[in-house]
Amino acid sequence: MTVLKTSLRSFYAHKGRMALSAVAIVLSVAFVCGTLVFSDTMSSTFDRFFGRTSSDVTVAAEEEEHRQQTGVPRTLSEDVVERVAAVEGVAGAHPAVESTDLTVVDAANENLDSDSGAPTIGADWGPVNQRLMELVEGREPAGADEVLVDADTAERRDVAVGDALTAVTAAGSHAVTVVGVAEFEGSNPGVAYLLFEPTAARATLLGAPDLVSSVAVDAADGVSDAELKSRIAEELGGGFEVNTREENRKEAMEEVGFLDVLRYAMLGFAGIAVLVGIFLIVNTFSMLVAQRTREIGLMRAIGTSRRQINRSVLVEALLLGVVGSALGVAAGIGLAALMLRGMSAMGMNVEGTSLTVAATTPAIGMAVGVVSTVLAAWLPARRASRVSPMAALREAGTPGDARAGRVRAAFGLLLTGGGAAALGMAAAADEASDGSAFLALGLLGTLVGAVVAAPVLASWIVRVLNALVLGVFGPVGRLAGRNARRNPRRTGATASALMIGLALVSGLAVVGSSAVASASDQLDRTVGADFIVDSRGQSIVEEAADVVRETPGLTHVTDYTGVWATLTTPDGAERDEELVAASPTYAGDLVSETVEGELADAFAPGAMSVPETFAEERGLSLGDTVRVDFTGGGSTELTVAAVTSEDTVIDQGAMYLGIDTARELLGAEMPNNIAMFAKAEDGQEEAAYAALKERMERFPQYDVANQADYKQQLEDEIGALLNLVYALLALAILVAVLGVVNTLALSVIERTREIGLMRAIGLSRRQLRRMVRLESVVIALFGAVLGLGLGMAWGLTSQRLLELSGFRVLEIPWSTLAVVFVGSAVVGLVAALMPAFRAGRMNVLRAIAD
Repeated sequence: MTVLKTSLRSFYAHKGRMALSAVAIVLSVAFVCGTLVFSDTMSSTFDRFFGRTSSDVTVAAEEEEHRQQTGVPRTLSEDVVERVAAVEGVAGAHPAVESTDLTVVDAANENLDSDSGAPTIGADWGPVNQRLMELVEGREPAGADEVLVDADTAERRDVAVGDALTAVTAAGSHAVTVVGVAEFEGSNPGVAYLLFEPTAARATLLGAPDLVSSVAVDAADGVSDAELKSRIAEELGGGFEVNTREENRKEAMEEVGFLDVLRYAMLGFAGIAVLVGIFLIVNTFSMLVAQRTREIGLMRAIGTSRRQINRSVLVEALLLGVVGSALGVAAGIGLAALMLRGMSAMGMNVEGTSLTVAATTPAIGMAVGVVSTVLAAWLPARRASRVSPMAALREAGTPGDARAGRVRAAFGLLLTGGGAAALGMAAAADEASDGSAFLALGLLGTLVGAVVAAPVLASWIVRVLNALVLGVFGPVGRLAGRNARRNPRRTGATASALMIGLALVSGLAVVGSSAVASASDQLDRTVGADFIVDSRGQSIVEEAADVVRETPGLTHVTDYTGVWATLTTPDGAERDEELVAASPTYAGDLVSETVEGELADAFAPGAMSVPETFAEERGLSLGDTVRVDFTGGGSTELTVAAVTSEDTVIDQGAMYLGIDTARELLGAEMPNNIAMFAKAEDGQEEAAYAALKERMERFPQYDVANQADYKQQLEDEIGALLNLVYALLALAILVAVLGVVNTLALSVIERTREIGLMRAIGLSRRQLRRMVRLESVVIALFGAVLGLGLGMAWGLTSQRLLELSGFRVLEIPWSTLAVVFVGSAVVGLVAALMPAFRAGRMNVLRAIAD
């Protein structure tokens, strides 16, 4: 009880000094809890949506493995509806039409898809959707050219009754008019809906009026979903997929697995913030213990045991962790609400009342905050327990044991050396999979080693920085450098927190810049086409393909798609593979290196190419034949006319054949193009590009680019991903900055008497503030040097592994690294503003008497 009272009094007495540590805990816990609440809310929203949109039992065509992507969804014959309706226990069987291979364009040629990345769904305004949605404006569609839109899309894209739209399906473009607006009875997780009259939906989306996508079945009273499923499956036999409501819900939830990826990625960044916060807490309690050396010595002199001192410090940490974690949990719920509001702005309608806070979320948040705080305070508590009663006669903040410093230095250098060796082994690996394990080991070893050795490195590096950066500031600069070196352990811990975030930023910058440079190099060396039409992962409808082919000023247009087939090699081995079917002109559009033969020969009738690895595995060489059984089509034997090198990024490992061969054997099952390439006539590049862009404006779902634009798109995509990562790392860097502020603030309090004496002998307020600011700058630059050094090592090793996959160009973004270094100095300057201001306001006489 005495220990608890002492801890409470001490905690209350030093609450101001612990404020920034509490803020770090709040931020870290808020990120953890916010991520959990956000991902749980998103999951529950999708779960309710899928559960609500599924019937008791659903009947659909059986999913074919490696089905050709023709753009037309799998379908059922209309007579299946009657067969299902006749099954005992069926209260109702309703045909449903649905397709996600749909693009909706408004009069301004703007795509009406959701900004959240969810698909645009074309469906029928039939019994199934009428149970889920309510017509809130206009009337029901009555003809083939009339549609409804969902209320969220209408509001987000400013679509009104009477507006003209264009629906683009695999069959072509269809002009339609909006005659009504339908609203979901609940949250719509960002899906855009276009609803047709039932017969028109079949013809437009499925290609025939006697086809349906699925049958929604209602179970009669007293009949379970599982029993009804069994009866229907027995009646229909093979070739059908029969699922209960729960099975449909689970299957749909698996398709939004990106939520789990997002959850764990964000928790990973939250973990980095927690790790950085631990450094801050260690420094805080170390300094508090140092400042209370005489107090602790007096307590030991009057009979307080080492265990009680240790327990007292840990109880203070526990109190700090509980208070900070509780605030962090509340802040995390607020953060999740803000994130959901941002998702709503992107088209995902998640109501505020839908916020899902699982019972485990506050418990996890409290556990993360409290455990990390207590663990961080363990070492300072252990040091406090070793204070002897004689310390009551000494000044506070006595230096630590030099021998322990040497042991720590040796251990840190050993870890760093081991990590560097692992990075070297990763760089020397012949296989990316082998190198990845060494890379992970190297990252961990060098990071932990740098943290452990930071106090030793501080003495050397800060001295160099002092000479290079602070020398121009005269005696004040020298004082700042000596202050930073005075307690290397404290300086090392403060800089290490900043080092972690900067190491990740600089390492990713090297990897990102190298990836962009490698892709650009690949385009320059291998792509001979002037223009690229990219379907963004869908397929290019034939109507759009004809527009590309008819563009004036082009010497040729290349069709390019993927087709599934089963390959049987001469040794009898079978393998399912997606082959690239392209026009013969693709051999000029892609300058691909070959090990044997010429790539152009692979596009001739009866020919194909295989990649080098496949040829080695199957013992294939030029002239050998491979049996090709096309999925949903015919069979043939193709002769190996070329063996391609895999030392490339574009089409690495691809097998090529002529597109005419694939069309002949697949017929109606032939997929549309997934990309197209074009070459302009000499001197007509700009005119042809302008004409192609203008003609393709009515198909905004496709990207039309020349090589320069395509490179810029790659750079923008990688840049956007890196910016997202940098934004998430900003939390860890913010916590590290709080650590610099806290260290300086406590250091100023610790040196109160010293500051008073310096002021008494002539140091002005301005010089004092400059000294504190320069001390902060040199600590931040020390962290930047460590971070940039680690980041460069990590980035160079990662690029070497990427080189095994064809990314052969190393590009170091010197400008970015320079900005990081200079930015660190600015961060240090800003972090010191408040501590420097407080130092300058000290009363000289009171400071001397402290």
